Amino acid sequence: MYKSGVDMLKCVLRKCDSLIRTNTLHCRIRSVASSSHWDRKTTQGRSFERVRYYSQPSKHGDFLNVQVKQTTKLQPTDPGELPPEKTAPFYTHLLDCFSPTDVLDTSHQFPESQRHVSSTLTRMWDTMKRMTDEQRRYELRLMFDHPGFEELCDRAATDAWRMRNDDLVYSLLAIVKLGVSQNTRVVQTLLRVTQERLNQFDERSLSVLAGSLRDMEDGKNVQALREALRLLLKVRISDIQSVVVLQSMMRAVGRDSPIHLKKQLAMKALSMTGNFSPPNNQYMFCSLAAMGLNFKPLLDVCSQKIAENVHGFPFNRLLVVLKSCHELRYRNYSLFSAVSEYVANTFDMWSNKQVILFLVTFEDLAFRPAALLDAFAERILQNSDSLTLRDLLSILKVFSLFSHDLKDNRQEFLISVTRGLETYLSKISNIDLLKAVHYLAFLEHFPQTPLEKLFEQDTLDLLLQKGRKTGKVQNWLHALDLCLRLDKSHLLSSLTSIPNLQIPAQTQEISANQEVLSAVRGIVGNDAVQEGVLEQGVYFIDCVITPSGQTHGNCGPHNDDSKYLDCAERTAVVCAPLHSFCFGSTHPRGHLAVKLRHLKKLGYKSVLVPVHELRSQTEEERIKMLQKLIFPAQESTEGQTVQQDSPKML
Repeated sequence: MYKSGVDMLKCVLRKCDSLIRTNTLHCRIRSVASSSHWDRKTTQGRSFERVRYYSQPSKHGDFLNVQVKQTTKLQPTDPGELPPEKTAPFYTHLLDCFSPTDVLDTSHQFPESQRHVSSTLTRMWDTMKRMTDEQRRYELRLMFDHPGFEELCDRAATDAWRMRNDDLVYSLLAIVKLGVSQNTRVVQTLLRVTQERLNQFDERSLSVLAGSLRDMEDGKNVQALREALRLLLKVRISDIQSVVVLQSMMRAVGRDSPIHLKKQLAMKALSMTGNFSPPNNQYMFCSLAAMGLNFKPLLDVCSQKIAENVHGFPFNRLLVVLKSCHELRYRNYSLFSAVSEYVANTFDMWSNKQVILFLVTFEDLAFRPAALLDAFAERILQNSDSLTLRDLLSILKVFSLFSHDLKDNRQEFLISVTRGLETYLSKISNIDLLKAVHYLAFLEHFPQTPLEKLFEQDTLDLLLQKGRKTGKVQNWLHALDLCLRLDKSHLLSSLTSIPNLQIPAQTQEISANQEVLSAVRGIVGNDAVQEGVLEQGVYFIDCVITPSGQTHGNCGPHNDDSKYLDCAERTAVVCAPLHSFCFGSTHPRGHLAVKLRHLKKLGYKSVLVPVHELRSQTEEERIKMLQKLIFPAQESTEGQTVQQDSPKML
């Protein structure tokens, strides 16, 4: 007999709690992840039984639903309904902890509370963020071995149904960030409760949840929650007032979300640009890249604001913006110019690693930062010994593909980087050696020592064998062979061509640009134009303008130029697409620049036609433009030449 209804209710609650804990203990499987893999992506942490939730009926579904109903009735989640707790000492002690194990030791000294679980997990992740990778791996091992960590995960899984919404999402975020496996009971339980509560979440809770989902691998529970979040966003987009929350949602919906939802989010962000802080402008690039949406109006606004305040952004944020531009295939001349000029003007404050990362990213964007290249070349001339092999390969790649002319410093720069390369010849791989020599050949530089190592029989045989399987290696070998044969470098005869090299056949038939061909024939007449010439089996010429009585077959490269003056009058009209030029100019990039150089060695005067500039022109305008290119002497000295580098936007 019970003295009152209150005593009876207390007894029922004790039995209910005992039932939940009993089922929890029966479900637990204790196992520790392999100690050799403690990286966040591979760490499994403490593994518990896999629980199938993802909002589908299962053999455990009825029990879980009853458990949710019971706990939500008995334990209110509204902050105003919770009894006040004297937790100030607990939080003060947490702030004095600087490692996850310290946090676990401290939390064990205080009474259990749903709020304490969330705060403990969050503080553990906060301490990890300030560590190096090596420290993090070591602390993760200690954390997973600590007996209090499994107990904490047990409490999080058991108390998840009674947590407040903000504590629930922060617990999930911290556990995911700490590297606990998604298959563990604690993660799956938190996901399930989150599904049940999703409609009750405010902006802040949704933002934290979005941050958790970004770092989680696809699974049935995760996919179900992502889809639910997308459906909820369709209704709540207009109500979002925080830029940070909006950007977090954009990163969470992912690339596979419906395009109309992506555009809705982007339009909402565009309407809030007046409230953007400088970090908001940078994070918007990341957010759009996470969605895979190139929304030009929004990107243009953010680009302008970043360009105007470029000095206020640290290195990593500027680099993230540029990489996001590459990922989105978005290019903005004003933004790129502002960043490159800022780095060039403050050159002394940037390390070699930082400058190289900027240059490599600019090369991905096909933007040539001339002032920055010149400044970095001068630094290399002063001290090339500090460069690693990876640095040297990146430098050679950037300077060769940009076809950047260092003018008076060119030869000294090439000697300096070659000297640095030669110090690594004893340990360089065959592929890296081929890359380096190939890039130097693009710069018309042929150092004998690296070439001799490359032409060693064993090295060359391995590369030729790999080239038959890999198209990229085959292309490098072929490009190097062309440079050795056509640039007439002063080398031993054994180094002037690659033996047993199979020249790749043309995989598709190339046709001449008919609009340009028609215009050229209108200028010089049909008889003087030869259509579609292929040189060396690789260099396609749209048309060759030949003086009357001269044919293409009786001309060729010779050492005695005086005997072949007529051949030098042949004009090769080469049509090049937009991607063959550096962005914002008509400066030819690596392969096109080498092609023009080799055509000159073969006795041609090259006329480079940027076909993208002809699209919006009438036939009369095209003829006038080609006349300036083919006969520059008849025009003003301001006419465009092949080597001209125009700063106008494309």
